[in-house]
Amino acid sequence: MSKLLGVLSVFSLLVVAVLYYAGLDTYYSLSPQGCRMSWMWPSYVLQKDFDTSWTPLARRYSLWLYREGNTESSELHGAPVLFIPGNAGSSHQVRSIASSAAHQYYSSPYQVSPDFANKEYTGLDFFALEFNEDLSAFHGPTIDSETAYATRAIDYILSQYPPQTSIIVMGHSMGGVVATALLPNPRISAIITMSTPHTLPPVRFDRRIDHVYARNHINLASESTPVLSVCGGATDLMIPSESCILSPSVLKFNSSLYRRTVFTSALEGCWTGVGHLAMVWCHQVRWRIARAALEIAAVKTVAERAEVMEKWLRDGHTLPPTATPTETVQLRAGQYYKIPSGQHLLVRDPEGTHSYVLPLPSAEEEQTSAKFVLYASKGSIPPIPSYQSSHFRATVHLCQGQEELTCSPLLPTTLKVLPAPIPGSPFPVPDEGSDESEGVVLFEADMTLHPGQSIAVTVESGDRHGWVFGGFTESEPIEVRATLSNFLLSSVDVRLPSTIRTQVNLPFMPAHSLLVYRMTRGYDPESSCTPSSTLQPLLTHGSHPSETHYYPLAPTFSRTILLHSHARAPYISSDRPFGTTLTIHSSGECWVNEIRLSVDWWATIGRWGTRYGTAAACWAVGILAVLMWDAMGIAESGGHIPDTKSSLDHFARRRLPWLSIASYFVSLLPLRPGLWLGNEGNPYYGPLAMILLPVAFGLVCVMWWLLVILLWPIQRVLGFLGRRREESTRIRPTTAMLSMTLIFLIIFILVPWQVAFLGCWIIHFFTCASSLVDLSSHRSTSPAAEAVPLVPTAHTDDEPPETSEGASGTRQQPPNLQFKEQVNGYMHILLFMTWLLPLTAPVLAVWVRTLMTAGLTTPFDGDHNFLYVAPFLVLVEVLGGGDAGMHLSALFGSRKRDERISPRWGFAALAAVAFFAGPRTTYMVFETASVALGWAVMRLIVPAYWTARS
Repeated sequence: MSKLLGVLSVFSLLVVAVLYYAGLDTYYSLSPQGCRMSWMWPSYVLQKDFDTSWTPLARRYSLWLYREGNTESSELHGAPVLFIPGNAGSSHQVRSIASSAAHQYYSSPYQVSPDFANKEYTGLDFFALEFNEDLSAFHGPTIDSETAYATRAIDYILSQYPPQTSIIVMGHSMGGVVATALLPNPRISAIITMSTPHTLPPVRFDRRIDHVYARNHINLASESTPVLSVCGGATDLMIPSESCILSPSVLKFNSSLYRRTVFTSALEGCWTGVGHLAMVWCHQVRWRIARAALEIAAVKTVAERAEVMEKWLRDGHTLPPTATPTETVQLRAGQYYKIPSGQHLLVRDPEGTHSYVLPLPSAEEEQTSAKFVLYASKGSIPPIPSYQSSHFRATVHLCQGQEELTCSPLLPTTLKVLPAPIPGSPFPVPDEGSDESEGVVLFEADMTLHPGQSIAVTVESGDRHGWVFGGFTESEPIEVRATLSNFLLSSVDVRLPSTIRTQVNLPFMPAHSLLVYRMTRGYDPESSCTPSSTLQPLLTHGSHPSETHYYPLAPTFSRTILLHSHARAPYISSDRPFGTTLTIHSSGECWVNEIRLSVDWWATIGRWGTRYGTAAACWAVGILAVLMWDAMGIAESGGHIPDTKSSLDHFARRRLPWLSIASYFVSLLPLRPGLWLGNEGNPYYGPLAMILLPVAFGLVCVMWWLLVILLWPIQRVLGFLGRRREESTRIRPTTAMLSMTLIFLIIFILVPWQVAFLGCWIIHFFTCASSLVDLSSHRSTSPAAEAVPLVPTAHTDDEPPETSEGASGTRQQPPNLQFKEQVNGYMHILLFMTWLLPLTAPVLAVWVRTLMTAGLTTPFDGDHNFLYVAPFLVLVEVLGGGDAGMHLSALFGSRKRDERISPRWGFAALAAVAFFAGPRTTYMVFETASVALGWAVMRLIVPAYWTARS
């Protein structure tokens, strides 16, 4: 190969390596995981009565009942719950959540906990489906089979319970897709999904998966069953978490329906990213899901079930569902402590019951409102529930009067639990994380300043543990109108005042999954940043109503602060393309007086690989379609078929520079999210196309090298054995038709067409190897070897390629191509088919997996349409025979005079589909390739075949 091709190959491999290692690094640097390991004593009871009398799929799948060791009996005793595993998942993944539910309900073996003894609670019977680790993410019919089995499993389970019993459904990963596909079902009380890609399939090689998603989107937009999605964030490397969001802009559901998304980084008591597989065993997540299920089973209405999920799976974006106190309180002189105006309230180790009154700040011309902020450590502020025994209870009232105060409850605008990172330890603590009892309750209320008003904070039942801190701060946030250009070209510096709460709004800062920002902070030299500070500065980063991240800002925390978001992403429409909010909470002792924001390129690059890997494969097919277009064009105009190296070199020198420039301008077009790279014409992401195109071409060159390396030993072995292609083998038309019909029948009945395509590739691979053996023997007997240039060197770039024509203008070339050109045509087709293999490999893997677990007797629906592979079968059949040169001459030969449109335009259409539609709807690439090749085969090869035989 030329030096240019070598450089592009090395460049693409380096880029792939950088994307891989940067992506892995995001697991540790972007959103590290701090999950406590869960422990259990599992046992499983096979439901033998759920057999083929219920569903034929019982031969393939099974249903199990989970029981926790010696804690509960094997008899059914509670409310049913069905767990559905995901892609390559197992029924045993139910054990963590089911064990937690058992230990919460039973305080000791067979002894109900006091928390559930006097209420209408029952235990939970956890059933789990076993799909034998089916690869459901790759294959729509597999999802349909799992859905059909789950539907009958619900019927069987509920037949064991009294009438009107409902069931809770939980799904992990693609199991959540199956759970949603069960709707509508009036006997499903609620659906909780974990790390489920609801809006965008993670693997898009099968059209029928899009059909499943379309049905699910209709269900989510119309069905009243409450659905909650728990997402792991950037720590989840298996699916992009933006697809986990139940987005109203994508799903078009009514606001009256309960559709909630909770990121584990925002989940109260969790505050950490959670990996894809860890989602089912992370203790901070599993115990809350188990507790929610216990309480959902005890209520009857949709509204009550939604309230339970809001209570136990809270992220702080909404107020708690429990009613706020409404009673009026009278405070007389001597019953409270009055805090001097302008000072903060600080009560350490509260004891007994005391009230504290803070007068509102004086109204000024420029300030007519303020925000009251209260922090409480190791206590509770109703209606925030105390997850463990709290050491005090704090209430907040708005009071009127001077000495005798009449106070009514102050309604909060924000009431949630913040994490309290441990000084000197990483946050979150690896393998340990945080606990909700270690958090700090935040109470915020917006105030209009009126004379004679004050705030009363009553601390009740203190036992000399914890602290209460509060005061007033400005209600207006700091607004920084910086755009992405400012972050890309330099950095954005923001000066911060010394307050107990500072909010910075960046309305034009893009919140996109492809971008990561680095934040550094500066401290006031006179501030005291010691571990003894009441509340060390804590950053809250929000860019989406469902996503919040927390970062400690104290100097003792050395981890780099990387701000990231899933509010907007490729191929997914969003109603929040811009806007980021940064809020700093502190007690004021450690004053962060400045922050600096810039793009972190290493972490940003780490986000690209998982989102554009499929796009690179599709664009590689598009590049090969252009190569086929060029090669057929040269042959049609009378030139010789170039060798693959010359085609690649021509593309690198002539096509690639112009296509790279064109790709940038195409990126500026306001296309819909499902086209091109899914960025809807945003100019800042245009350079991504200019990077991706050379990388895809470099990978094509690398694949060519690999094919050459693989062909070399096969060529040597065949040469040693004396195996060559049969030059004179001719098959009768009737025999060829019968053999092809038999192959089509086998595909239609027995094997999927993807297996047949793999067989086509193998046959053509060996055809190429044997042709190279023949070419070597031809060279050894030829007086001289002649290179076949891509374009004649005697002409300029603007002149047409040279043709071997006489005075009459008739091409002086025999019907059979010269053997060198024949091999060149073979290798073009081999490289083309090789890049189509990855588009069929996922479904092929599903078939192999199904064959291993269920055998050939199991129906494998939907993949027996032999028309997908028929053009390739015909092509490899004729190219493997004695008249291969004649058929290649027909495929790459001169255009017929009566032909208005050349079949090579099919490859132009394939290139357009691969570049524009392939990254989102990848299955369309192979479908278009089959149509394009089918057009060429039917129009060029089949007539030549029958003409020769006749």
